[in-house]
Amino acid sequence: MEYKRQRNTVIVRVDKGEDIIKELLSLSEKENILFASISGLGAVNAIELGIFDTSAKKYCSKRLIGDFEITSLVGSLSRKDHKPYIHVHMSVGNVLTNEFFGGHLNKAIVGATAEIVLNVVEIVVEREFVEEIGLNLFKF
Repeated sequence: MEYKRQRNTVIVRVDKGEDIIKELLSLSEKENILFASISGLGAVNAIELGIFDTSAKKYCSKRLIGDFEITSLVGSLSRKDHKPYIHVHMSVGNVLTNEFFGGHLNKAIVGATAEIVLNVVEIVVEREFVEEIGLNLFKF
């Protein structure tokens, strides 16, 4: 991963073989980012996406291997228990079959490159688990 930061904007390149989530968490620690919105695109070849089942209050995950183009990567970086916490959704298209998949991103290994932009906001937004919903929600 390489990046440049100018004030509250961080431009990130995640390289082939790297995990997008791990790299963004590492960047958050290094740059002491408390909150940011995330957007990006690129190409991945191993991903795990989840869809939240609101009745069962759990994620149903699907692992995908192959060549996928990221058509959308959006989310936020906040804090949970004073540590970086990433909540990102991704939509991808399979190059060979033209099938599209999307959901909560658990893991994404870059197949070529990923270009990501973080808009940093100088506030702290923590998350806490809300039993009734079954998710870690923003805590204000």
